[in-house]
Amino acid sequence: QVQLVESGGGLVQSGGSLRLSCAASGTFFSINDMGWYRQPPGKQRELVVIIRKDGSTNYADSVKGRFTISRDNAKNTVYLQMNSLKPEDTAVYYCYAEVWPTRWVKSDDWGQGTQVIVSS
Repeated sequence: QVQLVESGGGLVQSGGSLRLSCAASGTFFSINDMGWYRQPPGKQRELVVIIRKDGSTNYADSVKGRFTISRDNAKNTVYLQMNSLKPEDTAVYYCYAEVWPTRWVKSDDWGQGTQVIVSS
């Protein structure tokens, strides 16, 4: 019912920066939480950061101080500014949204993923 479209991934050197974007489209009543997860090569998906509708956030310790999440509720879009990137940040990054298709139903939705590669 909702589609999350991500952009902004790519290849950067260690210490560089990237900005990811994710826009939600489709038919839905509202979106509550939004955020980013990532899956490093050979590992399981892990939380990067969540931002709630009121702007409160929860960052993974591994990215705290380097990554910044923001959202534009009018555009149903969430962003991830990634600074001081490290090779350990290399992963497929997935956008997440807690979508309420109606006021009675919740759906956890995911983007297609965008690749981030950080070289040494």
